[in-house]
Amino acid sequence: MAAERGRPGASPRPACLSKPFLKIVATGALLCGAALPSHSGSLQERLAPCLACHGESGRSETPEVPSLGGQPPSFLLIQLYVFRERQRIAEPMNELTKDLTDDDLRSFSDELAKLPAPVAAGPADPARMAMGAALSARHRCGFCHSPDFSGQNQIPRIAVQREDYLVKALREYSTQERRGYDPSMVEIARQLSEADILDLAYYLANWR
Repeated sequence: MAAERGRPGASPRPACLSKPFLKIVATGALLCGAALPSHSGSLQERLAPCLACHGESGRSETPEVPSLGGQPPSFLLIQLYVFRERQRIAEPMNELTKDLTDDDLRSFSDELAKLPAPVAAGPADPARMAMGAALSARHRCGFCHSPDFSGQNQIPRIAVQREDYLVKALREYSTQERRGYDPSMVEIARQLSEADILDLAYYLANWR
């Protein structure tokens, strides 16, 4: 959600161009290159455990579980891959993905990407939105996540994501509990105070 720091006088290197991130992207590109699989069973039946937690409509109703609606298929593919390979630890996801083939990862990610993006509902606090907007601009969230925070390619959509999930993710980055494939997120999150995390999460969750 922000730029990496480089040598003095150098242009900031965006988080989405970090070397660990690009290494995972290269792996995802290889997975994307093959044709979709054909399954004897229903894909919807196989996706049922995913949708039970993440929401059949694309919007999660489960505390601290992200909405998947509107996510780029490449991002979903890579997330499934890192869960399967245990490069990211979340035991329910590690368990669900451990036996998935590369073809499964492609078909699951493409199908999940069809879910509609969540839309913000209800009024938002103008003061908190202004504080969140300032934080987003300072840390260049829109550089990698797109100006409307809809994500792009291997970068996730964070617009209208669950607020509690955004808070959880930022806290985990700040404590280095969560590393994922982009270590620069840790660097940026560590600069955020608890109040910053809450304001930024509120802003993104209520984006419109």
